[in-house]
Amino acid sequence: MLFNSTEFIFYFLPIVLSGFFLIGKLELYRLSVLWLIAASLFFYGWWNPAYLILIIFSISFNFAVGLLIKKKHSKSTLYLICGILINLSLVGYFKYANFFVDNINHITGSYYHLNTIILPLGISFFTFQQIAYIVDVYKGKVVEHNFYNYALFVSFFPQLVAGPIVHHKELLPQFNIRTNFKIDLNNIGFGLTYFFIGLFKKIILADTLALYATPVFTNAESGELITFFVAWSGAIAYTFQLYFDFSGYSDMAIGIAKLFNINLPLNFFSPYKSFNVIEFWNRWHITLSRFLREYVYIPLGGNRKGNIRRYLNLLITMFLCGLWHGAGWTFIIWGILHGFLLLINHFWRYTRKTFWLMNRESIYVGRSFSRFITFNAVLILWVLFRANSFESAKNILQGMMGKNGFVLPAQILNIFPPLQGFVKSVGTMPLLGGGTIMGMVEMLGLFILSFVLINLPATHEMNARLKYFALIGSMYFTIQNIFFGHAPSEFLYFQF
Repeated sequence: MLFNSTEFIFYFLPIVLSGFFLIGKLELYRLSVLWLIAASLFFYGWWNPAYLILIIFSISFNFAVGLLIKKKHSKSTLYLICGILINLSLVGYFKYANFFVDNINHITGSYYHLNTIILPLGISFFTFQQIAYIVDVYKGKVVEHNFYNYALFVSFFPQLVAGPIVHHKELLPQFNIRTNFKIDLNNIGFGLTYFFIGLFKKIILADTLALYATPVFTNAESGELITFFVAWSGAIAYTFQLYFDFSGYSDMAIGIAKLFNINLPLNFFSPYKSFNVIEFWNRWHITLSRFLREYVYIPLGGNRKGNIRRYLNLLITMFLCGLWHGAGWTFIIWGILHGFLLLINHFWRYTRKTFWLMNRESIYVGRSFSRFITFNAVLILWVLFRANSFESAKNILQGMMGKNGFVLPAQILNIFPPLQGFVKSVGTMPLLGGGTIMGMVEMLGLFILSFVLINLPATHEMNARLKYFALIGSMYFTIQNIFFGHAPSEFLYFQF
């Protein structure tokens, strides 16, 4: 079930919310928890009821492993290792089996075949969440071991299929606060504001930007030569689309949880304002970065064993980050390249502090230039992230470098005579707003609007007045789109 669907907004959410507070008013707190668990499983099963067995097994298995580890006997380490391996095996089968078989076939020339495996929604999210739980049980960091609260911690529908990746210490204690089962009008207002701002990002911005991004990548995959202006328009459109889509989902998840008086962690903090790649990963998908830092990078040794080991740990962590995002070499290379950017960033920080003295003017110029470089580095790597193959990514990246030529529609080129010396003219270009002046103006206007919006305060930074106007505007445009627009589209991170 999609957050941006009429079924969710006008039926599921009001019914679940009303039932939750009605039961809470009767002070039947355990029943309130069971109500939310049942609603969350219904929400998950709406997509494919068959996979309810998977998530119920996953919840029951990991809770049982946690109980076994908690006993602190000689086999605790064995239970932990088995628990992690079985969790990773589930993800490996559903997410990576076909990828593995395809690569074996390519290397050996064999013809092994697996039936098409449908990836269960959110399996990477709820599996990593539970791996963190059993690791922390092993470390003695988990206090509560209540099955009903644990089941809700994993299945709580606002964060179930695409995060934020919630830590047990953030969520479990909230289920024991009695006042959280009663209506709080302040939280209702806060939650609705977040929800509609996120819905605006998804429906109005991300889905509109997709109209310019998707055809470029689709045509690149089919082998059509992607020229300079088309390549840049597709890359820019996707860069903004992905941000508004995923941050919009996160805002909606935070808002929905707040309606139930539950606080979810921040997942985005204006990442495209970053001055370097280190800062970008502290602002983009924050809960994933936190998980990778606490459960991969630090256990590998972090920065405690010298710079060489630190850089190696960064590369391993970002390799796993790429692999987590998808079963494809484009994702893996995307992650590794981000690892190299982080390595260069850390080395640059060390070099600058050691050898350079910076005055105020050079810092200002440097920060502006750093932000420009960071944004474009992230944008270029998003091409790899989005492309279905290296060939299509190469096609677009070559286009961005001008190797596939410079072409503009005749209507546009006639307005800029100086360009006619090196830019070819064609009648129409569907990938550039249809090749008309109005189409180009609309596309550029959308890009400018997106750039302005990413430079505004993040949702959690807005003051009361700005939130009020954002809520009214978001409600107007999104509700109008729900009733008169297209069918709701999936969020991009559902595929991960």
